[in-house]
Amino acid sequence: MHITASVFINDDEPGLHADYEKWLERLAPHEPTSQYRHNRTGEDNADAHMKRQVMGREVVVAVTGGRLDFGPWEQIFYGEFDGGRKKRALIKIIGE
Repeated sequence: MHITASVFINDDEPGLHADYEKWLERLAPHEPTSQYRHNRTGEDNADAHMKRQVMGREVVVAVTGGRLDFGPWEQIFYGEFDGGRKKRALIKIIGE
């Protein structure tokens, strides 16, 4: 639970992870930091906020028979776009 972090579901394949990193950097490049109005506040992480917006902040997964209901290659991932920080995870189980 951090404003520049994301949780998402996808395939655990190294090439795909590298592609995401490259794609997100093209969408919201870190440099030059002066291109973002948010960074005029003294921060330099506007790009991280935008990357999080694209990747999302939560996932919903069905549970069947006590197991996560994933497709054959799906996994849950945590992405931090502004360096390592203390993290807190919130898991809610809704249903019967």
